[in-house]
Amino acid sequence: MSARRVAVLMGGASSEREVSLRSGQAVGAALGEAGYDVTLVECGRDAAALVAALDAARPDVVFNALHGRFGEDGCVQGLLELMRLPYTHSGVMASAAAMDKAQARRLFEAAGLPVARGRVVRRGEPAPLPRPYVVKPLNEGSSVGVHIVAAGTNADPLGAWPFVGDQVLVEEFIPGRELTVAVMGDRALGVLEITSDHGFYDYDAKYAPGGSRHIMPAPLPAADYVEAGRLAVAAHQALGCRGVSRADLRYDDTRPGEKPRLVLLEVNTQPGMTATSLVPDIAAHAGLSFPDLVRWMVENAQCDV
Repeated sequence: MSARRVAVLMGGASSEREVSLRSGQAVGAALGEAGYDVTLVECGRDAAALVAALDAARPDVVFNALHGRFGEDGCVQGLLELMRLPYTHSGVMASAAAMDKAQARRLFEAAGLPVARGRVVRRGEPAPLPRPYVVKPLNEGSSVGVHIVAAGTNADPLGAWPFVGDQVLVEEFIPGRELTVAVMGDRALGVLEITSDHGFYDYDAKYAPGGSRHIMPAPLPAADYVEAGRLAVAAHQALGCRGVSRADLRYDDTRPGEKPRLVLLEVNTQPGMTATSLVPDIAAHAGLSFPDLVRWMVENAQCDV
């Protein structure tokens, strides 16, 4: 398609609102540089106000720079389908499935992809795994609410239950290195390694300046680099994603005498587009500037209805 007017949705009503505002500003500037007529639309929980803003903007395409609940989980996608507005990133079903960590695990397992041992735990149930293990809210992004329960500590988030809702996902902790892969359409753009002094890639490591270091390309054996890309594309397809997504994996090379293993953690259907974000870094290494990346996303936007 050939779009000229683009509305960029940003902000939202989730815990990732501030990150989304930064993503939206960066995307808006890049789209302006790429020659589009851009309208920034700051969203909250008022669906009627959002509809009115989009009616006023009369966009050819909506660039969805929202993160977290309501913007990444199929809710706003459904509204855009009702309005018959093409939008970037994944559709309703893929967005909902990816945001629901338990459902995403089931789809990954059905596709034969390697995931960490684990299961959904209800409030009041004991941990199903020995320490160390990871506790994740089912419907949050950007590592919001994630707890690593290490051996030899008194931490017990399942007992204190500092979560919204009555269910969480508990998974074995996979040691080793943090990898992420950008997928554009049906191909992997590259594999990046993340290191952080925070111990794991938490919210502050993701978004605070200096919170993490990006190593691109990830220093892996050639065969493992290719396999990480293959797993990311397979996960993108298993969820039914479209456009750009980002898969997070662990690379466990800590077992002496054993072959390293790759474990798929999750797929992010709305990757961050801030100054410290991963997908723009990976795309740049693949020869794709930020304006070129967002232009591709706009020109490949879809509406399923």
